[in-house]
Amino acid sequence: MGVPFKDIVVYLDGSESSMTAAMYGIKMAVEHKANLTAVYVVNTKALSELVKAGIFVAIERDEYQRDLQADADRYLRHVTKLAAQVHLEIETVKLEGATHVVVKQLLKERHADLLVLGGITDIRSRRE
Repeated sequence: MGVPFKDIVVYLDGSESSMTAAMYGIKMAVEHKANLTAVYVVNTKALSELVKAGIFVAIERDEYQRDLQADADRYLRHVTKLAAQVHLEIETVKLEGATHVVVKQLLKERHADLLVLGGITDIRSRRE
């Protein structure tokens, strides 16, 4: 029987369930000797829509985007450390754009066999 997964992508959004998904992704990558890529998407499309709707002005959008970039870096570093604890090297990718579009592109580019997600019932907005 062949290896079920060679290339795994785990999607992070900062939620507890996405961190649980990252741990499962790490476990599966170790068990199946697969490559693991952790991806975090800064949803710039949504930020632009907030400006268009008058909820944010451009300066607020830029500040908020910087905060989201810092969050992305922090979560990607954390997952890298979790993987290192089990001697697994992973690749991390931070993308910008509409989440569903850029994740789909990444999956195609990586020829991913599996996408690991956290619970989809969580609604993620930056916590105050």
